[in-house]
Amino acid sequence: MYLLGYDIGSSSVKASLVNAESGACVASAFYPKNEAPIKALQTGWAEQAPEDWWQYVKAVTADVLTQSGVDKADIRAIGISYQMHGLVCVDKDLKPLRDAIIWCDSRAVPYGRKAFDALGHERCLSHLLNSPGNFTASKLAWVREHEPATFEKIYKVMLPGDYIACRMSGTAATTMSGLSEGMMWDFQEQRPAQFLLDYYGIPADMLADIVPTFGVQGEVSSSAAAELGLQAGTPITYRAGDQPNNALSLDVFEPGEAATTAGTSGVVYGVLDRVAYDPQSRVNTFAHVNHGPLPTSPIGEASQVRLGVLLCINGTGILNSWMRRTVASPLGGSEGGSYAAMNDLAAQAPIGSAGLSILPFGNGAERVLCDKEVGGSIHGINFNTHTQAHLLRAAQEGIVFSFAYGMEVMAQMGMSLTTIRAGRANMFLSPIFRDTLAGVTGAVIELCDTDGSVGAARGAGMGAGIYADHHEAFATLKKLQVIEPDAALQPAYRAAYERWRELVEGLRIKD
Repeated sequence: MYLLGYDIGSSSVKASLVNAESGACVASAFYPKNEAPIKALQTGWAEQAPEDWWQYVKAVTADVLTQSGVDKADIRAIGISYQMHGLVCVDKDLKPLRDAIIWCDSRAVPYGRKAFDALGHERCLSHLLNSPGNFTASKLAWVREHEPATFEKIYKVMLPGDYIACRMSGTAATTMSGLSEGMMWDFQEQRPAQFLLDYYGIPADMLADIVPTFGVQGEVSSSAAAELGLQAGTPITYRAGDQPNNALSLDVFEPGEAATTAGTSGVVYGVLDRVAYDPQSRVNTFAHVNHGPLPTSPIGEASQVRLGVLLCINGTGILNSWMRRTVASPLGGSEGGSYAAMNDLAAQAPIGSAGLSILPFGNGAERVLCDKEVGGSIHGINFNTHTQAHLLRAAQEGIVFSFAYGMEVMAQMGMSLTTIRAGRANMFLSPIFRDTLAGVTGAVIELCDTDGSVGAARGAGMGAGIYADHHEAFATLKKLQVIEPDAALQPAYRAAYERWRELVEGLRIKD
């Protein structure tokens, strides 16, 4: 008995086939092998063709079936993870009317800002838990104004994962979690956000039907089965955006737990058990995968609040790579040394980098700083004291401290993070990074062996009822390493953080 998970990213599509009994991933594949193209017809735009995603899905499905030799009849359920905040517009034949406007497209920023002011900040935050921002609803408002002929033909709007499920099943559907990430869910009214739809002039019937995050959302049609090599009737039983799904992949379901990544961007995604928002909208809040009615309760009688609060630091990966190219170059030529060599050298500097602080905000505006663009900066450098090692360590500490700064916002919302889980990849390969995060937050860091497509497969098992709950689904999740905060070193980490924090606050006041 097997479970098939897909992760529909903007760089590639990945698929994993998981043995439901053992939890082992028996085959995985990604496509394209080079990064998928993103169309930028104007500065700040980013579009992809939904048909390309479908071709990638076909390619990875064929690959995992060939690798594994598994009989298609033994695949019991399908789960889908996807790039968040995208907009797919389809006609009555469920054909895309235009390329998808994806998550990193910024054309709708003025629309969200205008709606936030016109509708009132408190109203938007208390109902949407965010500003309308550059999310899916605002992107659709842009289409309405600039492409009215296309807008008139729209039958349904969907997120990228909804579209792939639609291609598989022939049914247009979405989830409450998906609507919340597009700013189209009203947490006060517990229904689609009619007040924002009305403001933007979006008919409510453009929204796809709402299905549960876990449960039978559709079945693979005979035509899709022929294209994919799967068995017709295989149920699609789970879908979620990439950050909620990353949390699921790491068995992050309950308050006090957080999922973290530190690659191109740095993300902390923590679980909150009450409806709350940041008045300055420095973090984003969405319905987590297990938010809403309890599966074992009659409809309307019981529900649980599980919100995912997301912090994103844009300057994470680019600071580390900039250090590799410019500071670490003597370790390995013009392109810099290996990251492992950088970590070894950074370990020669003490906690706090002997008073050197780096602010990792050199990759555009940061939401945690209220969308201000303060730039990256180095503070306290002493030309007689500081070396490569201090600079490399200060960069890693600065990224961790930016996480801690955002986590203070989460704490103000009522979240207390005790456990942080991540994959052992990217910056979590660095002992300095891991130890600093544990030291400054006091949380236990758990590094696990998983990824988004494997998580989507396990989610499918939950939705199909193969697993009774997430405890059973993730009983075989392998913890590769556990990092406990060192109480003796915590004062040094906190002192370095407080010095860093004063610099950030000074920049915000100046601005």
